[in-house]
Amino acid sequence: MKALTSNVLKLLADGEFHSGEVLADALDVSRGSVWHAIRDLEAMELEVYKVHGRGYRLPQPLSLLDYAAIERRLGAHAARFTLDIRGSVDSTNTLLLERAAAGAPGGAVLAAEWQAGGRGRLGRAWHAGVGGALTFSLLWRFTRGAGALSGLSLAVGVALARALQAIGARGVALKWPNDVVWRGRKLAGILTELQGDVLGPTAAVIGIGLNVRLSAATRARIEQAATDLETACGGALDRNLLLVRLLIELDRVLEAFAGEGFAPLRAEWQRYHAHQGRRVTLLLPGGARQRGRARGVAEDGAFVLETRAGMKHYHSGEISLRSGSASSLKTTMEAADKRR
Repeated sequence: MKALTSNVLKLLADGEFHSGEVLADALDVSRGSVWHAIRDLEAMELEVYKVHGRGYRLPQPLSLLDYAAIERRLGAHAARFTLDIRGSVDSTNTLLLERAAAGAPGGAVLAAEWQAGGRGRLGRAWHAGVGGALTFSLLWRFTRGAGALSGLSLAVGVALARALQAIGARGVALKWPNDVVWRGRKLAGILTELQGDVLGPTAAVIGIGLNVRLSAATRARIEQAATDLETACGGALDRNLLLVRLLIELDRVLEAFAGEGFAPLRAEWQRYHAHQGRRVTLLLPGGARQRGRARGVAEDGAFVLETRAGMKHYHSGEISLRSGSASSLKTTMEAADKRR
């Protein structure tokens, strides 16, 4: 994001009308430059109202990430993290992986208002309009090797579910191996990438993309049913407070995971499981499919599927999971609401 575009966004974030002349004077640029900045924001899937004689405004106020506000709200937890808040990057995970290789400390956090090349699992693109999502990556260092970190993405899912329920997203659920869903629609995704030696130590870069407020343009680009946190919570949210809540819960869960692995978190993960006991289909590498009944996860995070041939365990890899039917997933989500 260009500096001028970022500055125009900050002035528009209050949701009020600002004329092109006022914006130009405030930023000491031409009205033409302001117009180009508005075009840049629209290219980032941010809707901007333009009314002759009144100027520009956003459909509603926008909560922009603020370093000072985040650090202040972290309080005693601030010492656990090294924050870097950017207007735009290609991918927070890619950049933080580079920093990890260069020796960045555990607890490094990189958050961005806009990702030009946000990545999801299996090489998929992550679509998010500027200011409409919370996209960040967290570096966590473990003494153990990658083989001992199975279930890490599931542990992160537990942290997200705890934090989101605490702010009012009742009925949030987890879909193996790395999605957070609400009423059958994707709310957030997790991308975990590891660096290190076989026996350790290991640097884990944990990327999180959370839909906070989806615009119509962003919804149209997402190739699956999606929802946003403001819909789940029933109102506008402060993304700074949201990031703080997530980081504090991630700190708690990752500390526990570092000492004891996924096993102590297994029962909690299964309470959030969107497909527990339901018919599902696993899409395997090479196009094969395996159908069965979801029986949760093992202590190492493997997905447990009951088939005609017995219980089978699957690790994430290149596997995708689909519910047996739309109606069965709806029933599962209603049951999750009742359990909580």
